[in-house]
Amino acid sequence: MEAWLMSIIWKYLDKRSAAVDALKDYSNMKFIIEHTDDEIKAAYEKMGGVSSPQSDGMPRTHNPHAVEDRMIKGIEEIDVLKERYRQAAEYMAWFLPAWDELSGDERYVLETFYSDEERQTDSVYDICDRFHIERTSAYKKKNRALQKLVTLLYGKS
Repeated sequence: MEAWLMSIIWKYLDKRSAAVDALKDYSNMKFIIEHTDDEIKAAYEKMGGVSSPQSDGMPRTHNPHAVEDRMIKGIEEIDVLKERYRQAAEYMAWFLPAWDELSGDERYVLETFYSDEERQTDSVYDICDRFHIERTSAYKKKNRALQKLVTLLYGKS
């Protein structure tokens, strides 16, 4: 794709919505980073080893290729886990510098508001209680924090 076309597409990208989606993905990406090593170890353990040859020449399982099948499935699972980890690491390298630039209060507001979409109304009241402000001020605080995150992630429009 030509550079001028990419700049036009980029100009019309809904950066605010994209920042909200990135914010919602943060806890999942953090979980992936923190737990992938354990999941890979578990996948290796499930694979087991190749059993020694049978002295009577008869397979002891119904499927004579069960061990190989289990190992192939384990290798595929490990590949998926590694790819998922790679994507999470790329996300964190992009998202964390912007996230770290926010103040603690801004992070609190965004985490509180976007952590659970079903309780956003309760989240607004939590923000109101914490900062001793009214609802309209809580929404304004959320919008300012989100706009700052958008600018940090995507630059000025």
